[in-house]
Amino acid sequence: EVQLVESGGGLVQPGGSLRLSCAASGFSFSSYLMRWVRQAPGKGLEWVSLINTGGMTTYADSVKGRFTISRDNAKNTLYLQMNSLKPEDTAVYYCTKGTSWSERGQGTQVTVSS
Repeated sequence: EVQLVESGGGLVQPGGSLRLSCAASGFSFSSYLMRWVRQAPGKGLEWVSLINTGGMTTYADSVKGRFTISRDNAKNTLYLQMNSLKPEDTAVYYCTKGTSWSERGQGTQVTVSS
């Protein structure tokens, strides 16, 4: 059974930083592209970043230069380092297995507010 457990969210002031983690189990983590997606209040799911099996990364324009995705295959864990956070980054953040939108965890809430 695929399990994805996100953590690390919280309340942070604009300009602050957070590091999200996603612990994966139930599949061969190192063999899959992994993504972070988010859902802001009242909006649909939005792709944020992805990392492929070789470590190549891509980012949505809205987060480029501020967020960094990484993975530790030995720990079956995906990370998202978020710096220079803005109020518009407020959302529930999910990690996904591959390009599936349905295979994701329960999410972790990130709120950016003063």
